[in-house]
Amino acid sequence: MSKERVNFGSKLGMVLATAGSAVGLGNVWRFPYMTGQNGGAVFIMVYIGCVVLLGLPCMMSEFIIGRHGAANTGRAYGKMGAHSMWRLVGCMSVLTGFLITGYYAVVSGWCLQYIFSSAFGELNGNPAYITEYFKDFSSSPLQPVLWTIAILAMTHFVIIHGVRSGIERASKIMMPLLFILLLVVVAGSCMLSGAEKGIQFLFRPDFSKLNSNMFLAAMGQSFYSLSIGMGCICTFASYFSRNANLTKSAVNIVVIDSLIAILAGLMIFPAAFSVGVNPDSGPSLIFITLPNVFREAFASMPIIGTIIATGFYILLSLAALTSLISLHEVSTAFFYEELHTTRKKAATIVTVSCCIMGAFCSLSIGGRDWLMFGGRSLFDIFDFVTGQIFLPVVGFLTCLFLGWVVPRKTVKDEFTNWGTLRSTLFGVYMVLIRYVCPVCIVAIFLNQLGVI
Repeated sequence: MSKERVNFGSKLGMVLATAGSAVGLGNVWRFPYMTGQNGGAVFIMVYIGCVVLLGLPCMMSEFIIGRHGAANTGRAYGKMGAHSMWRLVGCMSVLTGFLITGYYAVVSGWCLQYIFSSAFGELNGNPAYITEYFKDFSSSPLQPVLWTIAILAMTHFVIIHGVRSGIERASKIMMPLLFILLLVVVAGSCMLSGAEKGIQFLFRPDFSKLNSNMFLAAMGQSFYSLSIGMGCICTFASYFSRNANLTKSAVNIVVIDSLIAILAGLMIFPAAFSVGVNPDSGPSLIFITLPNVFREAFASMPIIGTIIATGFYILLSLAALTSLISLHEVSTAFFYEELHTTRKKAATIVTVSCCIMGAFCSLSIGGRDWLMFGGRSLFDIFDFVTGQIFLPVVGFLTCLFLGWVVPRKTVKDEFTNWGTLRSTLFGVYMVLIRYVCPVCIVAIFLNQLGVI
């Protein structure tokens, strides 16, 4: 059964959909707490440098493979490489995206729960109460599982409607809405008394805080934030038209992604500093620290505080949903083409599988012995294996593939749209992808494993 390849219907839709695949909890959740733990403004400067030197060339590589192959990520690597082993790298990328979908949906479901918790005043209480609230909710055997299934059902609804009517149309609605909500919450946060300390923290660099660990953290965050190695970028590039300007598209997406990450910091830190909360609260920042921040910061205006807090968790849910859609599409496209089935059946396979994975990952957070392995919960194992092993390995092999295996002319043809675009930056790209990116990725990998 032959499959007609569908392309995005417009340049705007293409950019918004691909940016949506990159924009997610990595921007709105992980980036702020990483910034808080690594000194604020100076970390942002290092992060932007890492995005340019590492993220941008790696994104371009996935664009080139995806558009050239015009197929799911597994098949795209196979079509570009002379040896079948390179198809395995693509399949590993698909597997990574599939596993991430399962546990990412759990955290995404938490965001949905917190929309209602904020709106109905369930998060009004002292810090000990909010800490206990999150602990009780996240370890519950039923509620988080239901929210996980709910957000996967939303994702499924978008995916079954296809590339143009589903993914592209949803991105044109959700990405502008996400940006508007972000600006509203930023405005509310920055108008608080004492907010200027948070703004200074974000934009006045303290170079005394520079260290090697900060560079490694920034490199890792650039990789995570741009969804490199998950198959998302490569899969979406397979829907690009042959005349799409890959370099311009990559730059646009990186700018959007970085802007939203910085705005997320501008949303969180002014409010945190206004009530004297430490900026280095870590992963608990979103679900434990921030409800306290919103409650205290808007104590004199409780209705405004409720609106801002609810808006924040709607924003967080939208960011999670845009990423889930792209992660889901990686596996859906793979099953759709490899099993020669319908899109709806392929999407159903992914949704049902991820609901089961998500349920087990969620249940493991409650400390159930039968879902603990080597002292780690199933959720933590999924996070560790995909984030600290699979992602850097796929990224490293992709750099070797484009830099040393695929004929230089083939790469240049895709980079320049067969000579119709200027090739000024091609030489720089090849140096980065051959030498700089592999070294950076190995450093990230060793750092995540605790070797350096």
